[in-house]
Amino acid sequence: MSHDNSHDSHGHGDGVDHAAMGITKEHPTWSTYWKVAVILTLITVVEVWIYYIPSIRDSSFFVPMLLIMSAVKFVTVILFYMHLRYDHRLFRILFTGPLIIAGFTMIGLMFLFGKLSLI
Repeated sequence: MSHDNSHDSHGHGDGVDHAAMGITKEHPTWSTYWKVAVILTLITVVEVWIYYIPSIRDSSFFVPMLLIMSAVKFVTVILFYMHLRYDHRLFRILFTGPLIIAGFTMIGLMFLFGKLSLI
């Protein structure tokens, strides 16, 4: 009786050739996850904190600041918790292209509705 051990060089036992798919980075450790969680928490604290500062809340920079911080949190979650950072480059490209289009759409809408102006 033969025993087929289909573990690849990264210890994956799913029988898929991860190296051929371009997955060469190791997945994050617990240390990475808690550091990312702290960063996400700090960004959230800053988002809530600036809401309670009337001079910032009433400025034209309030909405863009929140959108930028929200985008940073979004990308961080996608990269680490959804493992996009460790996937094949094609998946990152397929994610990044539409994200860039969405970002330009958001900026255009902010100009259109007066939340962002050049003057």
